[in-house]
Amino acid sequence: MTAPVAPAAPLTPLGVGHLHVAAARHAEEAERTGRLHPEVVGAMTGAGLARHFVPRGWGGTAGGFAELLGTVAGVGSACASTGWCAVLLAAHGRLAAHLPVEGQRDLWGDSPDVRIAAAIVPPAGRLAPVPGGWTLSGEWAFASGVEDADWVLLASLDHSGDGAPAYRVLAVPRAQVAIHRTWDAVGLRATGSHSVAVDGVFVPEHRTFLREALVTGVAEADAAPCHRVPYQLVAALLFAAPALGAARGALDAWTLLVGLRRLPDGRPLTDDPTVQQALARCSAEIDAARLLLESAARRADAPGPGPADAALNQRDAAAAVGLLVGAVERLMRTGGARGLVTGGLERAWRDIHAIAAHAALQPAPAAAAYAATVFLSGA
Repeated sequence: MTAPVAPAAPLTPLGVGHLHVAAARHAEEAERTGRLHPEVVGAMTGAGLARHFVPRGWGGTAGGFAELLGTVAGVGSACASTGWCAVLLAAHGRLAAHLPVEGQRDLWGDSPDVRIAAAIVPPAGRLAPVPGGWTLSGEWAFASGVEDADWVLLASLDHSGDGAPAYRVLAVPRAQVAIHRTWDAVGLRATGSHSVAVDGVFVPEHRTFLREALVTGVAEADAAPCHRVPYQLVAALLFAAPALGAARGALDAWTLLVGLRRLPDGRPLTDDPTVQQALARCSAEIDAARLLLESAARRADAPGPGPADAALNQRDAAAAVGLLVGAVERLMRTGGARGLVTGGLERAWRDIHAIAAHAALQPAPAAAAYAATVFLSGA
């Protein structure tokens, strides 16, 4: 590997603080335009999110999941779309760390602060072997943050061998990717999760890897702990992190709203037992969800996690998001007419429902994975 361009630095309080301020300042504009403000995009990079999971040999941090969870939840309280793009900016660097060394050099040889978007689930497009690599054509949906990316990870099925097709992930320069502005969603509006397409792009072999590498983690003995972790152990945790932020933002907005209102007799609305009970219950549910996600992050950061840990993390992430959605629903019901007006509470309500709709956070597969570990271990 080449020498690091810059020394590795963890997520810094100063950089994260700047990101939080920028996200809050531009949240409404981002909602209108459907894209994060350039200051926010730059602040994500400046905070160290792009390099958070990049191998140290390229100047990255190879950081931990607990630290990332706290950062994303904090930023997501100001703007859930920023939280979503922030966690994926870090997560996609971790995916790219499964590329061969030459592929990693193509991405990070000059700097670890490279923005990577991805559309790898489900695989799509058409893949054909050619001397030295592959040609790739097709269209993929939901590439969050792609308009501000330097590279894009795409997945396609490789039918060139005998037997079942292989699931191959390929790194393509953003300049070779067309963007179709298809993202016009009810929530997470500023994530720019548009469809992307390529037409006959050549991808060298060293810029590809098979999905099995994500399942097993990086095998090298000197790999950082974050690269040895299998994808299924952390996917749900990462997608749940912005939901924790959205719920915190909803609670902050609700508290401000009810603090401005009065009962018919002139007393503050905050004297109403119903309001007090809503505050106590919703804040407790948000704290309970935080504890579940922090526990999942500690398992991800611990040495040698196993299949049972993956099922626990999937269970806890799905349960945490269920608690968060319930809390925000209750806040909306008790927020009055002001809560329905465009702003922090109704935006958080839409955003958290968009997050909860993600396939990685569905309760049924999480329950099935967890039940399998319990019932099989007891058989």
